[in-house]
Amino acid sequence: MDLRHLRYFQAVAEELSYSRAAERLRIAQPALSRAVQEIEAELGGPVLDRNRRKVSLTPAGLVLLRETAIVFERWEEAMRRVRRTAAGEEGEFRLGYIGPPTQPFLGRLLAEYRQRYPRVAVHLEERTPERVWEMLAKGRLSAAFTRPVSAAPASGLRTLGLRQERFGAVVPPSHPLATRKTMSWKLLAREPLVILARREGVGSHDGILAACREAGFAPRLAYTPSLIGTVLSYVEAGAGVGIVPDSVVTPDFKLRFIPLQPVVTVPLVLVWQEREDTPAVQRFRELVAQWQKSGQLWGKGRTSNIQ
Repeated sequence: MDLRHLRYFQAVAEELSYSRAAERLRIAQPALSRAVQEIEAELGGPVLDRNRRKVSLTPAGLVLLRETAIVFERWEEAMRRVRRTAAGEEGEFRLGYIGPPTQPFLGRLLAEYRQRYPRVAVHLEERTPERVWEMLAKGRLSAAFTRPVSAAPASGLRTLGLRQERFGAVVPPSHPLATRKTMSWKLLAREPLVILARREGVGSHDGILAACREAGFAPRLAYTPSLIGTVLSYVEAGAGVGIVPDSVVTPDFKLRFIPLQPVVTVPLVLVWQEREDTPAVQRFRELVAQWQKSGQLWGKGRTSNIQ
C-alpha cells in the first residue's frame, strides 16, 4: 500500500461513488477498483460496501478514512518543510565566532537573519581562532567569523574577507603616551607590553612580535593573558601598555587607543565548510555579503578596510 492507494481510497470514500471518484481523479474506474481491492487484501477485510445502488464505508473504512486524512495532512506539512529547507528558510547550523571583533555587528546581524528566516536555528560557538579552524575542518561548525591562522587547513574551506583591523596601543588616560593621536612602534621599546597569549591567536601574537622586531627592538612582555578583556584590565591597572586591534574600541571605551605606525593589521574573515554549505548557510552568507557591501556590518564610524 502506498500514497496512491490511499489517495484513490479517499476519493471513493468521500464521493461514495466510483464513477465520481474516477472523474475527480481523472483516471479509469477499473484502476480505482483494483486499488481498493489491493487495500482490502492487505488489510484482510473490506473497507467499502458496494452494490449496484450505492457505496458505503465499513467500520474499518471509517477508521481508514480518518487516518488517511491525518497521513495526507502530515505529508503536506513534510513537503512544506522540505521545500522551506531547500530554499534555506528552515533548518539549523552551527556558527563559530571570536569575541571582540564580532561585537560591532554579530547581534544585529543575527537579529536580521532571524527576522528573515525565523524557522532556522543558529547555534553559536565562541572559540579561539585556532579552535574555530579545527572545528570547521572536522565539520563541527558550518561557518565562522575568525582570523586566518598559519596552520589553517585549506581543504574544503572557503573564506570571505570582511575587515582589516589595525593594531594600536591602549593606555590609561593618565599615561604619558595618552595624548598622542598616533605613535611609532619604536616608542614601545621601553614599555612593558600586554598582549594576547599565542595559543589564543597565533596570527595576532606573531604579527605584534614581528612589528616590534621590524622596529628594532625585542618586546618586553609583561603579561600574555587568554582574553582581550584581561589585557584591558591589566592596562587599566597600570601593569603595562596593551596592543590590541581596533575592534576593542566601543562607545563606552575608557582607555586611550592610539593607532600604531607603520600600520599593521590583522584580518577578520567569514569561513565556511564547503560540505556544510546548506541552503540556510548560503542565505546567511548572502546576508553577510549584503551587509558588508552596504556598510551595515560595521555601523557608523567604521569601515571594512579590506585592501
